[in-house]
Amino acid sequence: MPQHIGIVACSAEGAALCYRTICAEGAQQLGPHAHPEVSLHSHSLADYVACLERGDWAGVGELMLSSAEKLAKTGADFLICPDNTIHTALACIEARSPLPWLHIAEVVAEQAAERGFRRLGLTGTRWLVDSAVYPEKLAARGLQHLRPTAGERDEISRIIMDELVYGSFKSEAVAYFQQVMARMQAEGCDAVVLGCTEIPLIMDDSNSPLPTLDSTRLLARAALRRAVQGTA
Repeated sequence: MPQHIGIVACSAEGAALCYRTICAEGAQQLGPHAHPEVSLHSHSLADYVACLERGDWAGVGELMLSSAEKLAKTGADFLICPDNTIHTALACIEARSPLPWLHIAEVVAEQAAERGFRRLGLTGTRWLVDSAVYPEKLAARGLQHLRPTAGERDEISRIIMDELVYGSFKSEAVAYFQQVMARMQAEGCDAVVLGCTEIPLIMDDSNSPLPTLDSTRLLARAALRRAVQGTA
């Protein structure tokens, strides 16, 4: 029997995309309409945002741990979190977690290394791109990275928090991401991390100047492999 996947959700759009990917691609390995058992728990996004805005990473971690404990009680075997930003707090609570986690940045870094990329542009909320979540995991695989400029961080965060998490997808947002990614390409990046789980809803290889690393779907596929094969 495949293992039971627990999803610690934060924002609805990213969590939904992750869940849909597990279910849709599960059939490729398990047969028509089949996928591993999946449970999802989410605190209100407002609770997370309140912690983020006051820099309360311990509070973020406690919300994640609360979800982990609830999912453990439902019978989940391991956990994933389809939200890059709050992975900053994972180290605060991982030792107390009732279940093991797959780390989204580790999954992305592994894929980047396998595809032979060397220098990655990083996109995501300002909380993510200011953090060590990706730099640490990329450096462990010998990969370089480039962050957005201060102005780009502010506008990307605005697009994510004011538009994408509400399911609002605008052509102007696509054009802005293309502009940022083109600059990253000009500065030597050979791929770009879609480091917010909503960015893949508007950006992919078809409209990006750079090859994309879709953190949401990569995490979902790693969870699927672990559930079916016992390895990420």
